[in-house]
Amino acid sequence: MKEEFLELLRQVKRDGIEDLINFIKKTDFFTAPASTKFHGSYEGGLLEHSLKVYEILKHKVETNIEKIEVNQETLILVPLLHDICKANFYKVDYRNAKNELGVWEKVPYYTVDDTIPYGHGEKSVMMITEYIKLTPEEKYSIRWHMGFTEPKELYNTIGSAFKKYPLALLMHEADLEATYFYDI
Repeated sequence: MKEEFLELLRQVKRDGIEDLINFIKKTDFFTAPASTKFHGSYEGGLLEHSLKVYEILKHKVETNIEKIEVNQETLILVPLLHDICKANFYKVDYRNAKNELGVWEKVPYYTVDDTIPYGHGEKSVMMITEYIKLTPEEKYSIRWHMGFTEPKELYNTIGSAFKKYPLALLMHEADLEATYFYDI
């Protein structure tokens, strides 16, 4: 999966893409979970989730009833990097739990270690733009990929973003589908 991810990213020909790839390689992106206890909460879950979102979003764009023109680089960057904010975000800790024999033992679990508290979608945008330029469509699609799981005070803003950039809505849907249909 790592090689597939890198091969896709290398199709992007923007200035700074190799620097971004090198940054990702220095993080735990390829081994990190996608969440602490929800979807993809296992080693490599973040990578698997990102690739599944790419697969779903690509299909949605290609088959959407209302035709949406999306640049190929955009179709790679948005889903693969929407959760880059989760790189170096989780750590393993231990707690006591009874095993199947009823004996207490230490078991690992994931916790959050947020050293850059800058939100979620906006943090991903910030991290990416330290290396490459993003189009407005890409920024909005990554920033609002959490959709209506954001605080209700932002619902009007999210709706406006989805109307302005339909890819942002499809991205949110793809993220939800990967999470709930595939548990990734």
